Amino acid sequence: MKIESAGADGTSAKYDSIGAGYRRARRPDPRLAAAIGRALGDARTVVNVGAGAGSYEPDDREVTAVDPSQVMLDQHPGTRKIKGVAEELPFEDGEFDAAMAVLTVHHWPDPARGLAELRRVSRRQAVFTWDPDHRPELWLIEEYLPEVREFDLARFTPLSEVTEALDAHTVLPFPIPHDFTDGFRAAYWRRPESYLDPLVRASMSTLATLPPALLEPAVARLREDLRSGVWQRRHAGLLERESMDYGYRLVLAGD
Repeated sequence: MKIESAGADGTSAKYDSIGAGYRRARRPDPRLAAAIGRALGDARTVVNVGAGAGSYEPDDREVTAVDPSQVMLDQHPGTRKIKGVAEELPFEDGEFDAAMAVLTVHHWPDPARGLAELRRVSRRQAVFTWDPDHRPELWLIEEYLPEVREFDLARFTPLSEVTEALDAHTVLPFPIPHDFTDGFRAAYWRRPESYLDPLVRASMSTLATLPPALLEPAVARLREDLRSGVWQRRHAGLLERESMDYGYRLVLAGD
């Protein structure tokens, strides 16, 4: 079954549809917040591109949020909010000390152009992204939704292209703690029952837009494997781990 990607106007439309209630399941995790804060260094002015509801924006800096979805911006608590796209940032060259982008590059119609815009408007860039070529992959995809692989490879910008576009000098792995609070797709790697919750799935852009004919049988198989203990036996090793590296990376560039 083919899974369609969003087009140029698809990011805004997608989050206008699935973004309501986003903040309930997507609570910023303090460990990732600390890593992003360190990456921003001494920057006083920051532009957050693809800001969504404002996750990971430091509260001790002057932050300007940019997002194409009004639904997401309406949930954003900040006062400096602009509806716009990464590829055409409405700012002067070097207007900000730093630019940040958190799990958003894969939603941009033209990632290379958007990343070039980050470099144009800031002297430092911090981009949190996911490497689609990383292994091991999340068991949810490997065992229950392998059809998503092709979709991911088409949608997510390879890490090498992100680093090249930014002329990055540092790439930091971010293993996901078992009690991570931000409900993106790999957050529940040690809490499999969470993927049975439709509210949790609704906060994950891929799962939220999968055809029911694909998603519902996969969820049913997971539910049965949890009930029978098959999942627990298969993943006994995971249940002993504190964190897992599933390919999430913090890419740093600029001064």
